[in-house]
Amino acid sequence: MSHPLRYDGTLTCALEVADLDAGIDWYTRVLGLELLYRKDDIGWCELSTPIDGVNLGLSQVESPSTRGGATLTFGVDDLDAARSRLEADGVRFDGESIEIPGLVRLAGFFDPAGNKFMLAQSLMTGAAS
Repeated sequence: MSHPLRYDGTLTCALEVADLDAGIDWYTRVLGLELLYRKDDIGWCELSTPIDGVNLGLSQVESPSTRGGATLTFGVDDLDAARSRLEADGVRFDGESIEIPGLVRLAGFFDPAGNKFMLAQSLMTGAAS
C-alpha cells in the first residue's frame, strides 16, 4: 500500500494490564502468543501474534482502562474447538456464540484484566474474508 505516511507493514495493538508478569503468562499460556521483549523500566512488553506484522503490546498501569475502543478479533478455523480450549483455561466469555448466516460465527471473551476480544470463524465460501 502506497501512502505518504509510508507504513512499514507492522501493527502493534496496545492494551493495559495491572500486572505485567500475569499478563505475559496469560497471553503466552492461554492464547499461545510469544514474548518478543519486555522493558521493566517502563512496564511494557510486546508479544507476537499468529498474524505476520501484528503484535500485542502490554502496558502495566495501576488501574487498567478496559472500556470502549477496538475489539481485537482473532480469526479461527473452528470456533467451537477454539472456544472449548479457552473455556478449559477458565476464560470468561460474553454470552453464547452468535452466527450471522453465510457470513461469520462470533464469540466474545475477556482477558483477566477485562479487555474484550473476539473469535471469528468465517462462513463465507470462495471469497477472501
